[in-house]
Amino acid sequence: MAALEQKKSYFVSKDFKGINVKNNRTAIEEGQFAWLENAQPIGFGNIKIVNAPNNIGGVTFSNTVTYLASANINNDELLFAFQEDGSAQYVNIDTNTLGNIANANTFTNGGVQIVQWKNERVLIIDENNGYKTWDGTNLVDIGSVASVTINNGGSNYVSPVVSFAAPGQTGGVTATGEAVLLGNTISQIIVTEAGTGYTAAPSISITDSGGGSGANVTCTLLNQDGSSIATFSGRTWIADGRTVYYSAADTYNDFVSVSSGFITITDSTLRTDIAQIIAANNFLYLFGEDSINVFSDVRINSITGETLFTNTNVSASIGSNFKFAIFPYFRSILFLNKYGVYALVGATTSKISDEIDSLFTNIDFTKPITAGQVLINNILCAAWTFTYDDDGTERKIQAVFFDRKWFVTSQGNSITRTVSAVQDGNILLYGTTGTNLIKFYQNSTAGIEWEILTALWPMGDPIRDKQSLKVGIEATLGSASVILGAFIDSENQQSPVIDFSNTVLWLNDQNNPIPWINNSSIVIGWVGGISATSGYYLYRADAKMYGKYLGLTLTGDTVPFTINGFQLEHELRARF
Repeated sequence: MAALEQKKSYFVSKDFKGINVKNNRTAIEEGQFAWLENAQPIGFGNIKIVNAPNNIGGVTFSNTVTYLASANINNDELLFAFQEDGSAQYVNIDTNTLGNIANANTFTNGGVQIVQWKNERVLIIDENNGYKTWDGTNLVDIGSVASVTINNGGSNYVSPVVSFAAPGQTGGVTATGEAVLLGNTISQIIVTEAGTGYTAAPSISITDSGGGSGANVTCTLLNQDGSSIATFSGRTWIADGRTVYYSAADTYNDFVSVSSGFITITDSTLRTDIAQIIAANNFLYLFGEDSINVFSDVRINSITGETLFTNTNVSASIGSNFKFAIFPYFRSILFLNKYGVYALVGATTSKISDEIDSLFTNIDFTKPITAGQVLINNILCAAWTFTYDDDGTERKIQAVFFDRKWFVTSQGNSITRTVSAVQDGNILLYGTTGTNLIKFYQNSTAGIEWEILTALWPMGDPIRDKQSLKVGIEATLGSASVILGAFIDSENQQSPVIDFSNTVLWLNDQNNPIPWINNSSIVIGWVGGISATSGYYLYRADAKMYGKYLGLTLTGDTVPFTINGFQLEHELRARF
């Protein structure tokens, strides 16, 4: 019978969970990982290497994109690219056709946000250049009538007819109104259509079949700036500073009728200005840097016609000023701030990023952070793109969340903006690399760099030394060959790359591979790994390493495939 120290033991890991970079690698759960990059831990025995990004052929924007958004107009799925020079373009993502919306100097660089109204148009708020709309053809200043002043009510009016001059912009809507009489004098003009496309206050004429005359009325136009915009409960809501303006019921341009109005948040829970407003799950959420308010139960007063709603503070200490890192996900709102990722469900805010907390110390929060939903391997995920300091090298990565698990992806280091869009019923994530458009996780034929660091496993006895003998990697391969590199890790060292191909590997006294030079004086590098194709494959090799904890590092630059399990044969050695 073999002595205890010589008895071979076998360890198999298949219960795959997400990454945990908060705890030491020796202290995370057996199924957790110290790093997972471009590797999605879907379930038991199932880690899939994700797809590479796709370049969208033929789509090159005229200038660097500073804001990317999506909307559906007339059943066309469109991406909207607002650019550094103040111009704007759109892309039909079904046909990959590019079109122009506005020339340079039309919009504020980095100060624009859009929202969809029905599926007939987008509404655009510009922090310096006001409120506009685009219907797929015409870009129009809202330029709606904000108020009408009675300078002279005239006399002898019986049935006055009010006529506004037509707007100056193509695609604009002519304002309309009705006169209210007090005796035979005009006392008020009720605006029945606020109009759009006016760049100057229109003239107003009043005619009367009964011989009335002498009335003189003038109007002013809406000039609404703002920092964020949402459509909610049949209205447009625009945030500017601490004030939220809302349009009349069932309109996007009427800010003068009785059901329109505004509310200014005076509560001290909002310490600065409103950073973002977003509609989801029958609520309108107002995010401040460290607070969240919710508007709900929007209704019309049956007597006065005014709009009523409930304003509730649901968080007095947690919020976010990263407006493009806030988005709906199932029945919750997810948002990122400088110290974590949170889920807001109803009135309850809970942190969901405990396992990746240490990532936040290396994020450059001075650079754009964007986010969205995306289907990866047919699973709806939430993904945040940010600039990450990786041991002194800055690069763009995505922190991806699903099913209470996290992993990391890298889809290119030049990404400037990202946005979710729906194509053929699938939720996809698009991004820009300056002037180019890419689609994340869609290229299954290109190789992608990936890295997996398992936990350092105590294998039931953390105080006993172990000697690894053999390693096995279970995988399901596609039609292309897969070469992977593997290392055995202990708590204080790492083995040389494991050669699965059974070739001879020459090492020097520093455990570094010795290069060979061919007759053309070219260095021949050693390749760790094995090329195999199609179906289930068990990578296996001798693997020598000592330690109280043992684990694996796997790397590759391959087309997608599936890892099904890790195997380790080892012997127990002396305690302490």
